[in-house]
Amino acid sequence: MTADRSGPVFCVQDIPFSTHGSWFGISPVLAEKTRAEDLHLVSHQNGMHAVLRLLPLDPATDERADTRIDATPGLLTWTGEDGRIDLAYESPDTIRLQGTGLALHISAAAKALTPFSGTYFYDDPAARAHVFTSYETGRRYRITLLTGTIAEVFGSQALGSADRGLTITADADGAWEIAVEELDTARPPYTSPAPFTTVVEAAQTSFTAFVDAVAPWRSADTPAAELAAYVLWSATVRPAGLLTRPGVLMSKHWMDKVWSWDHCFNALALAPGHPHLAWDQYHLPFDHQDATGALPDSVTHSEVLHNFVKPPIHGWALAHLRRLLPTPIGQAELTKTYDRLTRWTTFWLTARRAPGATLPHYQHGNDSGWDNATTFDPERVIVTADLAAFLTLQLHQLAELATELGHTEDAAHWQQTATETQTALLDQLWTGDRFVAQSVHTSHTWSTSSLLDLMPITLGEHLPPHISNTLADRIQTHLTPHGLATELPTSPHYLPDGYWRGPIWAPATVLIEDGLRRAGHHHLANDISTRFRTLCETHGFAENFDALTGTGLRDRAYTWTAASYLLLAEAHTRRAGH
Repeated sequence: MTADRSGPVFCVQDIPFSTHGSWFGISPVLAEKTRAEDLHLVSHQNGMHAVLRLLPLDPATDERADTRIDATPGLLTWTGEDGRIDLAYESPDTIRLQGTGLALHISAAAKALTPFSGTYFYDDPAARAHVFTSYETGRRYRITLLTGTIAEVFGSQALGSADRGLTITADADGAWEIAVEELDTARPPYTSPAPFTTVVEAAQTSFTAFVDAVAPWRSADTPAAELAAYVLWSATVRPAGLLTRPGVLMSKHWMDKVWSWDHCFNALALAPGHPHLAWDQYHLPFDHQDATGALPDSVTHSEVLHNFVKPPIHGWALAHLRRLLPTPIGQAELTKTYDRLTRWTTFWLTARRAPGATLPHYQHGNDSGWDNATTFDPERVIVTADLAAFLTLQLHQLAELATELGHTEDAAHWQQTATETQTALLDQLWTGDRFVAQSVHTSHTWSTSSLLDLMPITLGEHLPPHISNTLADRIQTHLTPHGLATELPTSPHYLPDGYWRGPIWAPATVLIEDGLRRAGHHHLANDISTRFRTLCETHGFAENFDALTGTGLRDRAYTWTAASYLLLAEAHTRRAGH
């Protein structure tokens, strides 16, 4: 199926308008819980920063024009009673805007300018353009007039607190056009031979090629596939700052990082159609692996955080990634990956095992990815069943890789360690009807109503049938009409918008669905997949969802949610024989 040339229509109140490779987007969302009345150019270099405010004006009154905003992957439009303004990306760092019947007021989002913060504005005679320089992003934003008139310039060279910007209006022919560039220090004056229509067509063609590669299987039965692909496509940034590869940010809202387990789901969704980008996503956090073998908690343009880690799902992910990639990984890359995965696993077996312990531990809920799950209410430094299960899968994957690479002794070691880890998991944390968590300091154990306690289902075929059956029954109790609640809705600790204390999350859904299927619980796995896909088709690709109403919560344009939809939709389509 080929995408409609214009692509899916979406709401910029929820999903930023951006393009593949760009570090900025067009959005009214300026920060977490901060939303403006007008659209802004929002950059993600050095963090999330609103730089420019874009305000359509009625040229007859110089007052705000009442407009409707429409967006598709290649074109954003303000439509008013007497005219319209169109915006499109010419390249990852340049947008073109044209208008008829409406003027455009462009101003610095921040009025205050100090020696260390804010935005300075001036007329650059060398480039024949007006330039905003942002302390926050460390970049410049150059406005070049292509046609029309600059009706007003205000705050040029102003210091301190001031309004800064310019107003663009039409010439006698009734139209105007500008280019806006994000640049470092300087470049030649802007020129482009491409008319605006060609810019739009090129952007639409780029997205169409992406979605055709990522979701060639899509049909009327998977109606959210194109929008899911747009969320991934538009959140991808080119290498810059501390990102050594093209990266898919979790969002171009405030969750503008790559966390060291989120990236796995994006890699899997991209693997069949964009294998190189998928491989980059898998390895991006490994580029920042420290001397102990630990992966960072997160990576973004100007920040690498090591104060927490994330769970070792990378063996599980690599096994699926290799199955999904269209061509086998070369020997050199496989060796490099084996070495990196070995160091990551060794970190858990050394730095995260107490003396004499067989099972590793978390130091905080953040290490598990389930930051505030009720499993961590009694204590934070604990041994949990999910961690042991993920590590067991990772050890199995290392054994397979070692065998493939001819490291016979290593393969035997990894296989033995996998067996020992799973045996300790069952001996120490399985009570006969549930898994418990254990204090590292006192050996005290407890169970909770968190879905996290049931994550050992990810062991799939490795679990004894009576344990997988018990886990499947307990997982069923977490299933609402919309999907898997991360805390039982009947629990006194359940919170509708409680992060990991109730809402539905994509990664938990994918991991459990896969584990159930590998353990032979196909009917339940199908049910979970169907409910989650329907949830996304109805409520979009939020960071998480109210388990009882389905309403999207927190960040509304989250890539691992979109990636999880694509994974489940592709697998459903394949099983259905479409």
